[in-house]
Amino acid sequence: MGGIDLTIVWAVIIAFAVFAYVVMDGFDLGIGILFPSFAVGDERDQAMNSIAPVWDGNETWLVMGGGGLLAAFPIAYAIILPATYPLMIAMLLGLVFRGVAFEFRWRDPRHRPLWDVAFTLGSVVAALSQGITLGAILQGIHVAGDAYAGGWLDWLSPFSLLTGVALVIGYALLGATWLVWKTEGQAQQHARRLSLGLGIATFAAMAAVSGATPFLAYDYWRRWFAMPGVLLTAQVPLLVMIAAVLFFWSLRRGGEKLPFLIALALFLLGFVGLAISMYPYVVPRAVTIWDAAAPPQSQLFMLVGAVVIVPVILIYTAWAYWVFRGKVGTQGYH
Repeated sequence: MGGIDLTIVWAVIIAFAVFAYVVMDGFDLGIGILFPSFAVGDERDQAMNSIAPVWDGNETWLVMGGGGLLAAFPIAYAIILPATYPLMIAMLLGLVFRGVAFEFRWRDPRHRPLWDVAFTLGSVVAALSQGITLGAILQGIHVAGDAYAGGWLDWLSPFSLLTGVALVIGYALLGATWLVWKTEGQAQQHARRLSLGLGIATFAAMAAVSGATPFLAYDYWRRWFAMPGVLLTAQVPLLVMIAAVLFFWSLRRGGEKLPFLIALALFLLGFVGLAISMYPYVVPRAVTIWDAAAPPQSQLFMLVGAVVIVPVILIYTAWAYWVFRGKVGTQGYH
């Protein structure tokens, strides 16, 4: 396709799929993380019912992001997966336990406390694994000859643990603000209190990760602080501070939808910051998106399918959220 860089197109598609997964599956993972703090009975049932219609569809984007990485950037897939195998296995097991627990807590009431624990553990493990994976990629992967050349635990470091904890906190904030929007009464008041504390924790975690990232490598430092680029990159932390003010203002004013939307905006700003740090690398400081890309013929062939599939998924997702709009009770939506 003359004049169009298919590698850039596919990088945008995969970035969009990953971001869609983070914001859509993030709030239901967050509800799992917060589940022990909900009162047994109606409060837990409201939390579960708020995500029951959408939770499994949200994970479509994870499949698309991982599958797209394999198909469009096979070299990156062949490097990142071996570097993070323990994390990928933990994440998938966490999602499996979580999904099974979600279904069985309704069908096996005698063992509901056990399934509630499995739901929480699965959510925490999945979220923590995703955050640590992000930190592992940012801190750098040892590559030799277009292959992973590191050890089994190279992903483990103070920075990767920091990003792991930060993502768990961020997902919990999404979950709490989602419940502010979707519940009412005592459950909503509890979610509002959780949102206030988690909002403070999320902004602190973002500050910690943002402060540590430039010290990982000079390239990161240059991207964020060198002139004249700093005139552009400085807008990201400025927008985060504006979002923080709006977030706490909306909570104090009794907002229902706005806190959740601002929490999503925070994740978008974090994603923009990640792009500033990484671009054009898919494996930072080792492999660019062009180095890792599949042949143009393969990219074009897959793009034909993506042009059809992505809009269909978006339309279906929007329709599902529209159908199940409104408040949720212990018996379902009303």
